[in-house]
Amino acid sequence: MGAKKVINDDANDVHLVIQATEYEQPYKGPQPQRPEDFQGGDVWATIHVKVCNLSGPDISVSQTPWSLEYADGTSIEVTGSTGGDMPKPEFPMDRAVKAGRCAAGLIAYPVPSDKKPERVVYAPDGLDPVEWAADK
Repeated sequence: MGAKKVINDDANDVHLVIQATEYEQPYKGPQPQRPEDFQGGDVWATIHVKVCNLSGPDISVSQTPWSLEYADGTSIEVTGSTGGDMPKPEFPMDRAVKAGRCAAGLIAYPVPSDKKPERVVYAPDGLDPVEWAADK
């Protein structure tokens, strides 16, 4: 993990550098409330991510394009839970980022404690997915 990936979508004037720098399972910081049964996990894991808008118009960043993928073909999406006791600093939900600026922080996932994901995936609408091998 940690490699910077560049996205250049000239047709839409989108020029980004994205990075997933760390995967932690279980999350070792102050613990949020235990995941609910319907969320599908029994511990919290986090990824630390960063998205930089290199040039062009403002972009909107969110936790939604980020997911975890497992060897068995399953994936875990973000819960949409933010604020409160979620791990800090939190990656923003629906925030504008101007050219030359970045957004960074943690995204939390309710995961099963008995297996680890193979990949962290960033798949925003309209762009090809980018992925990193999750630390084992």
